Amino acid sequence: MSRHDLTDDETDSAGISRRDFVRGLGAASLLGATGLSFADDGMDGLQAVDDPIGNYPYRDWEDLYRDEWDWDSVARSTHSVNCTGSCSWNVYVKDGQVWREEQAGDYPTFDESLPDPNPRGCQKGACYTDYVNADQRVLHPLRRTGERGEGQWERISWDEALTEIADHVIDEVQAGRYDAISGFTPIPAMSPVSFASGSRLVNLLGGVSHSFYDWYSDLPPGQPITWGTQTDNAESADWHNADYIIAWGSNINVTRIPDAKYFLDAGYEGAKRVGIFTDYSQTAIHTDEWLSPHGGSDTALALGMAQTIVDEGLYDEDHLKEQTDMPLLVREDTGKFLRASEVGLAEDADDPEKVFVMVDADGNLRRAPGSLGERDGQKDYSASIELDFDPQLSVERSVDTDEGSVPVRSVWENLTDELSQYTPEFVHEETGVGENTYQRVAREFAEADAAKIIHGKGVNDWYHNDLGNRAIQLLVTLTGNLGDPGTGLDHYVGQEKIWSFHGWKVLSFPTGSVRGVPTTLWTYFHAGILDNTDPDTAKKIRESIDEGWMPVYPEERDDGGRPDPSTMFVWRGNYFNQAKGNVAVEEQLWPKLDLVVDINFRMDSTAMYSDIVLPAASHYEKHDLSETDMHTYVHPFTPAVEPLGEAKTDWEIFRLLAEKIQERARERGVEPVEDRKFDRTIDLTTIHDDYVRDWETGEDGALEEDRAAAEFILEHSEETNPEDSDEQITFDDIDDQPQRFLEAGDHWSSDIKDGEAYVPWQDYVHDKNPWPTFTGRQQYYIDHDWYLELGEELPTHKEGPENTGGDYPLSYNTPHGRWSIHSTWRDDPKMLRLQRGEPVVYINPEDADERGIEDGDTVEVYNDLGSVEVQAKIYPSSEPGTVRHFFSWEKFQYPDRDNFNTLVPMYMKPTQLVQYPEDTGEHLHFFPNYWGPTGVNSDVRVDVRPTGGDSE
Repeated sequence: MSRHDLTDDETDSAGISRRDFVRGLGAASLLGATGLSFADDGMDGLQAVDDPIGNYPYRDWEDLYRDEWDWDSVARSTHSVNCTGSCSWNVYVKDGQVWREEQAGDYPTFDESLPDPNPRGCQKGACYTDYVNADQRVLHPLRRTGERGEGQWERISWDEALTEIADHVIDEVQAGRYDAISGFTPIPAMSPVSFASGSRLVNLLGGVSHSFYDWYSDLPPGQPITWGTQTDNAESADWHNADYIIAWGSNINVTRIPDAKYFLDAGYEGAKRVGIFTDYSQTAIHTDEWLSPHGGSDTALALGMAQTIVDEGLYDEDHLKEQTDMPLLVREDTGKFLRASEVGLAEDADDPEKVFVMVDADGNLRRAPGSLGERDGQKDYSASIELDFDPQLSVERSVDTDEGSVPVRSVWENLTDELSQYTPEFVHEETGVGENTYQRVAREFAEADAAKIIHGKGVNDWYHNDLGNRAIQLLVTLTGNLGDPGTGLDHYVGQEKIWSFHGWKVLSFPTGSVRGVPTTLWTYFHAGILDNTDPDTAKKIRESIDEGWMPVYPEERDDGGRPDPSTMFVWRGNYFNQAKGNVAVEEQLWPKLDLVVDINFRMDSTAMYSDIVLPAASHYEKHDLSETDMHTYVHPFTPAVEPLGEAKTDWEIFRLLAEKIQERARERGVEPVEDRKFDRTIDLTTIHDDYVRDWETGEDGALEEDRAAAEFILEHSEETNPEDSDEQITFDDIDDQPQRFLEAGDHWSSDIKDGEAYVPWQDYVHDKNPWPTFTGRQQYYIDHDWYLELGEELPTHKEGPENTGGDYPLSYNTPHGRWSIHSTWRDDPKMLRLQRGEPVVYINPEDADERGIEDGDTVEVYNDLGSVEVQAKIYPSSEPGTVRHFFSWEKFQYPDRDNFNTLVPMYMKPTQLVQYPEDTGEHLHFFPNYWGPTGVNSDVRVDVRPTGGDSE
């Protein structure tokens, strides 16, 4: 009789019933998988078990499970992507292969009153192992054989690749075209050694280092305009200290996943959370209130809220008098600030033309302390803005000057006039937000003990982003919400600033003489877009270049000519995938480049359009550092495994290239070249020796390896090796556990304090040091001629350019996505399975119905610039009239190798090209990633139509 013939309770000759047999089937099957069979002796004593997690006599299956999940070694690493996460991970290795990772979870707690900083991570980082052995991994040096973008390659040796590149570079330098050599790589904080690897060589060659933060439209230009600082943010733990938080265009739950817990936990502690998003986003659903302004109308909404605060007297008068330019006098005839020199108040000032005037409570003219004319440069803490008199905010009168009587008004009077236009009716009409709703939110924000705005890229993408930034900043200024825990405007878009600044800077740019260029302007100029822009913008661009406010390389030569760029190195980034106006870039700029070299661990869009691709080590195969302004810790990359194939670390690749250039230069007998701009000589016969020399100590050969470069940064940075302390953070320390920085360098505006989350602006608000602006205060009035001409001396709402891309009915938006960081992970199978596996546009149901489009249809999104074929997704959370195409899909993921940027023109706002003050630029001057034109990508019009085919 077989067991199949048994009833449940009958037994066979071994004493096992059918029920007992079924209970043991799982374990028996597992044993069978190991080579044991039902006939083996191990089955003879099979017993029924009622509690499988209790007294269980058969444990071999557990050993099998443990063996399957066993490992040989664990390394600490992270994911070098531009996401601000900076999350420490443990990487597990078995049989020489990385096979899984997990969040490290050992950030030390510095404030027990705040949520635990552990763990940090997201679904992307959790599958980085996919990239280590991915099909798209670049394993060998490759040379293009077909046209750029065709994907036809031949494998070459490292020596062939390096020799070809070296000879080309030598030719360019010897011909005096060293400023035609460009290096593009983004955000140093995510991996400063890898950033420095190529930047160091480009600097030694006399080449050009490109900006990135403005190019991505991550830079909020309103911050340097108003606060004289690129960005300075509280670390995300400080969100928990706020009583009132507005998430304004910052989709925290999508783009700040490791930090979203602080936003959510703040709600549990009683903080009110308001979301301001055009769509009902993944963050909006977790807020207490959601405001949905029309796209591009953020400025009108912010100024309407400011008008409510001012009209109802909810502003912080003391803060405005001391910390801002509101009491300063402005001439009504010229629109310029009244200078103290014009009224005889600045005879002892170093530069009387840069000292400003207030009126005290008795009506007397008083010199405003801390103006630029009384300081030694932009950031001089020997001066103070502390007042020994009570200035008037509201001033409207005439003053006697050396030119006669002049009518003046305070900035405050000018501002209140501007705000008076933002009536509830106007704001509702412009934004669509309810009149009572936005006024109540403004009132609540002003009355909160500690109020904070988390500012995102949703505002920066628009043409008038600088006005939007300034208007939103005005809310925290009016209410005095700056410099204290739980307050401020925190702008987290990209890893803006690097903590270990000095060490990174001198490693990246050893000569101290840097050719930096705003990438937006460089691309605009060399892609031929300048010739096709509107006359006024073109005139201002040329004026900015001619005045030297914004540089363009190669420089104009003595004969009036200007060479084309010839050479481009790209590493750690995907320039081609970020290129606004990419049709012009592909058709006009790229053909000018004789050699494009991409250093990459995967075949992305830029690699596809390169001439030589060099295989880079993945994040789990090198030494580096990881930092972010989202937290105050530093932790490392360490190699869990050796680089796959013939891949090498970024540092080794550029060091070997320097070695080859030196070798070939000596063989060819080239002579040193005098730099046209800087007092230095470009000597290619010593360039490798210079590359590996520690320029701070003079030690030869000190920087051969990437770990030594990481230790150099830690040793030469105030944050990790303070001058006034014996404490020092070493690489071994951070390999053992992430370490909180010991100090904040002078590019931060507060100190790091034990037991407290970092909060910016305390140097100015509490210590009364001058803000690094023309006036020494938060400056909302800009009296530059262009601002006066364009009516933007104060924050004001303006409509964006009309019919950009053509006269089409739908607005086109390209926000950050959930399943990738820029283009990284856009090609990962796991992430693709969490979405639709191909480029998708999100369409409101009303717009889809009107066009006969159903969910999943293949559609064409088009305008006058081009078209892309994608899948349609019906998105009820979107406002009607907007198409969202979450960005950074690779060009090769589209049928015609166009992409999301094919529909986006490239245009610049002239106000972002100025120098201010015009003679010195000590407030606004070009500095890469601090001040320069942003590559905006909204204000674009499109339409959508079905193609007739369904997505597969």
